Amino acid sequence: MITLKIAFRNALRQRRRTILTALTIIVSYTLAAISIGWSDGTYFHIIDMFTRHSTGHIQVHHKGYLDKPSLYNTIHDYESIGSQIQSVKNVKYWCPRLYSAGLSSVREQSAGIQIVGIDPERETNGTEFDKKIISGKMLSKEPSHEAILGKGLAKILKANVGAEVVIVSQGADGSIANDMYKVVGIAKSDNDITDRISCYLHIKDAQNLLVLNNQIHEIMVIISSLNQVGKLNKAIEMKLNNPDLEVSPWQKVAQSFYQAMKADKEGMWIMLFVVILIVAVEVLNTVLMSVLERTREYGILKAVGTRPTQVFRLVLYEVFIIAVASSVIGAGLGFISNYFLSTYGITLSQPFSYGGVSFQKMQSVINARSFYLPAIIIILSGTLISIFPAVKAARVAPAKAMRTR
Repeated sequence: MITLKIAFRNALRQRRRTILTALTIIVSYTLAAISIGWSDGTYFHIIDMFTRHSTGHIQVHHKGYLDKPSLYNTIHDYESIGSQIQSVKNVKYWCPRLYSAGLSSVREQSAGIQIVGIDPERETNGTEFDKKIISGKMLSKEPSHEAILGKGLAKILKANVGAEVVIVSQGADGSIANDMYKVVGIAKSDNDITDRISCYLHIKDAQNLLVLNNQIHEIMVIISSLNQVGKLNKAIEMKLNNPDLEVSPWQKVAQSFYQAMKADKEGMWIMLFVVILIVAVEVLNTVLMSVLERTREYGILKAVGTRPTQVFRLVLYEVFIIAVASSVIGAGLGFISNYFLSTYGITLSQPFSYGGVSFQKMQSVINARSFYLPAIIIILSGTLISIFPAVKAARVAPAKAMRTR
């Protein structure tokens, strides 16, 4: 305890130097906290928007469909399966989907398409699909031979709301599937590729077209929190208990997107390395100067019986006190900054698209990682870098040191 008291006193002796060192550490901590909070908040927001409005948090397919999508690899009696999924706690919505390739034509114009069968009511509640419609209206709740075209596809076909589109595909029974549908809406998903090929039909209309009675290819699941994906993925798997079904989290469904996000997020560690470098240089400079100035004092301490280990701890305590005090202040400033950025965010002059989802505002997040990670890095790097000056102080020869002026 006496060593800690002396260390505290020594930290305040050269107040100007201590304050400058503390300010450097405080600024470094604050920048690191903002960087982590901003990075986590941005990516959390991107992933949450991407999963909620595109892939869902969890998907259920017939075994093998994800690896090799096929018209015939379907889920039967999906309403019963959906009811089981809905009964799992913290599952908010489930949406059935059906996919197939086809050819569409409007008058003289034609284009290859992806037929997407959706349940209008469930998609509106689960993915807010109705908000993607930029012209016209949502599909009727009951199958009415209606279609919604992606914005790019509508441009290729030169089709407006009210036009009639002929769709040709292959039925599951081997027949040529073809029918005519009225275009009731144009949708924009912020993904140009998707918009150029997507043609949305009522799921019952799509089943009739493709001769897939009461069959679908995918059940998309929306849950209450992105942080519960792993837990609920296992819960749904256990609930269904069906070896013919695969329950996959969004990380597997959108693997390329997930890998890109992980690689991009690694850039945060560059910021933390810069923080370590700044703290290390500043602490080394401060502690080394302090040791050199107090060489005579350390010599006297050793002459009166102070052990080298006590001198060693004395120097480390000084750095620890400065680092902890600075981290506390930095944590306060980091909290205020992240609170402001998480509440108000920063509105971009031009929106950008990531994973097919458009973003206009970037927001931070207040989480434990943005506080404990900078604190650990600063305290640990400061303590480690002060070992050399501490060893130098502990090895001072009393007779020689007391002759130092």
